[in-house]
Amino acid sequence: MQILIDNPYVLVLFGLGLLILGSHFFIEGTASTAHKYQISPLITGLILVGFFTSAPEILVGIEAALFEDRTNIAVGNAIGSNIANIGLIVGLTALFFSIKINARKTLQKLYGLMCLAMLPPFLLMYVGNDLTRLDSIILLLCLATSFYLLMKIAKNVSSNDPINNQYTSEMLEIENEPTIRLVLKMVISLAALLIGASVLLDGAIDIAKIFGVSDLVIGLTIVAVGTSLPEVATSIMSLVKKKYEIALGNIIGSNMFNMLAVLGFPALIAPVYGLDPKVITRDFATMVVMTGIFAVMLFWISRNKVTRFEGIILLLLFALYQ
Repeated sequence: MQILIDNPYVLVLFGLGLLILGSHFFIEGTASTAHKYQISPLITGLILVGFFTSAPEILVGIEAALFEDRTNIAVGNAIGSNIANIGLIVGLTALFFSIKINARKTLQKLYGLMCLAMLPPFLLMYVGNDLTRLDSIILLLCLATSFYLLMKIAKNVSSNDPINNQYTSEMLEIENEPTIRLVLKMVISLAALLIGASVLLDGAIDIAKIFGVSDLVIGLTIVAVGTSLPEVATSIMSLVKKKYEIALGNIIGSNMFNMLAVLGFPALIAPVYGLDPKVITRDFATMVVMTGIFAVMLFWISRNKVTRFEGIILLLLFALYQ
């Protein structure tokens, strides 16, 4: 038993399992609470569920900064998760599902907002080659601004817009639960997320020591792919129900919050000085290029859909980056 506990690969798998379960029930509890208090389905989907889908990344980053003083893992996790969301998740799901969208204008606005969210962290990291507490405050202010802009977009979406209809039908499937049960579900799922983040972090750090790689690389690879698994589950469930806008909305929202929250909260606890220059020239550049390629595929080349061939291209780009 002790051998299993001391095995970093077992720790990573166990941590990932807790993160997936905890994230699922945490998001479910959030949606149920919003439904109970009659919060707009679109606001619930775009903001609350979108934000809490990034809960694993946020908690892993906070634990890395708080207990290990390894904020570089959070930096790698934020950028790596965005690359994984587009290259791995969209690419993989496009192989098995036909992704088509109808709410073109709404998704274009959301995609534009996501692209804007990449600008503050890029400038802050590029100019000073660090992430200070002042930088983190700027990022968190940008996060609050993104909430405000998302609410404006949600309020201006017409009632018969496909994305609104899909989120509304999703909320109608939620059963009313007693307040005590909701609170209990949220507390247990949050505990699973915290424990999962801690265990995953311990295992990932041990693997980094074994292979002699940096915290940044571990964050960009093992941790980034692992913490993106809740997005995989959410996207697949939405695609099975043919709710394409929800699947893409979750990925867009997650990428936006990764840039602002996953980088902002850990840097507030433990600032990063002397960032590896490759964060900008290799990792951030890859994220920007893949984001641009996906936008061209989705909105121009294939006219509001992602084909199987395009999915293969995204997967190959992700594999090449790894």
